[in-house]
Amino acid sequence: MHGDRANSLLAIVLLLTWVLLLAFFFANVEIQIEGAAGWAANLPTWRIEHHWLLDIFWGGRPMTGYHAWVFPFVGLFFHLPLVFVLQWSWRLEARALACFILFWILEDWLWFVLNPAYGLAQFNAGNVPWHIHWLWGAPIDYWFGLLVAALLLGFSYRNKAIKPTDTP
Repeated sequence: MHGDRANSLLAIVLLLTWVLLLAFFFANVEIQIEGAAGWAANLPTWRIEHHWLLDIFWGGRPMTGYHAWVFPFVGLFFHLPLVFVLQWSWRLEARALACFILFWILEDWLWFVLNPAYGLAQFNAGNVPWHIHWLWGAPIDYWFGLLVAALLLGFSYRNKAIKPTDTP
């Protein structure tokens, strides 16, 4: 039993470290693409600036062609391990979705931290107009996403030893 718990903890730490590494690399890619103009502000893409559905599902931010393609693209990547092993379960789906959510929170935050035009000191509501709603020094999306990801990740590892046949 103790070995199973240690293996589960190691699996969670490795998984979260891997998500952080992916976020680090993609944040750097986006910095190269966007420069100082976040949320695809200067990219040659279509934009929907205002719509009530954007307020509900997108935090009030514009929908762009860039984001319409990159979000599902990354989501598909997080589901690729399930395709590799030809397995699906609610636990594996919860784990993939938790990683997807954590990836975007970490990637977005790292975009600010690593971007020479911003840095951590510029990460605030006054300097980041595309994050409209803030709480405790971060966009509300981060807090809500962290809560949802924690619940999904907890469910995916709940009361269950990791089996080689159920791990992506």
